[in-house]
Amino acid sequence: MATRSTPTERQKRLGAELRKMRLAAGATTEYAAGLLGIERTRLSNMESGIRTFSADRIRTLACNYPCTDHAYIEALVTMAENKERGWWEEYRGTLPAGLLDIAELEWHAARVRTVQFMHVPGLLQTEDYARGVFTAVLPRLSRLEVELRVAHRMARQQVFGRAEPLPYVAYVHEAALRMRFGGDDVTRKQLEHLAARSEDDCVDVRVVPTSVSGFPGAGHALLYADGVVPQLDTVQLDSAHGPEFIGAEAQLTKYRAHLDWMDDAALPSAASRDFILTVAREL
Repeated sequence: MATRSTPTERQKRLGAELRKMRLAAGATTEYAAGLLGIERTRLSNMESGIRTFSADRIRTLACNYPCTDHAYIEALVTMAENKERGWWEEYRGTLPAGLLDIAELEWHAARVRTVQFMHVPGLLQTEDYARGVFTAVLPRLSRLEVELRVAHRMARQQVFGRAEPLPYVAYVHEAALRMRFGGDDVTRKQLEHLAARSEDDCVDVRVVPTSVSGFPGAGHALLYADGVVPQLDTVQLDSAHGPEFIGAEAQLTKYRAHLDWMDDAALPSAASRDFILTVAREL
């Protein structure tokens, strides 16, 4: 059974879901380990993502806990069976692991919704604009670190070129449209690019104007990735020390309500596109 020194967020989530299933059944680690014929410490390592789960072992545990949600079980099996090396692995060791976890989360998501207050969403950024974003961080990044992040951000946009493009909804506050990362010319081209991408079938850009009085969430950036089944939905929040990932149902419920509020407050898609182009012309 393979071990990992630094499991990815997706690997940790798989283990966490199986631990949640065990606790819901009132089963001990000793009982679960006995079902699999392994030591209790090994099961604990599996539930933390350090050791791998096989499809057969997932089905054995689900059957004996018992869990009758077959769609959920098969989604966990798919997570365990997917051993494909993602493109983001090319950056492992050169970029923070959290950035690779975001790319993996987007790649496997059934849909992504994002909320941005300070800059255009990463998946819709131009190269020059992304460079402007990454040069405005503290502590300052070296030129190589900036370029690696820019290249990684551009590569993340592969999700729109898949056989089944990622459905993507971006709620963008007017303040983000008016922040001039990279300067006036770069920002103008970015806004024109944003308006153009909003016409793609899989992309919906909705602007929340400053005329809206207040908003929930303290203005932090938010990414909500729909899983194959609702139990595997994930929220990713930006922070000064790196991305944070949330999968607890109570928290997911709160952020779904946050997105519902954004949907009600935002301009319609066509009006949002016109608004973006109006801001671009003012530069």
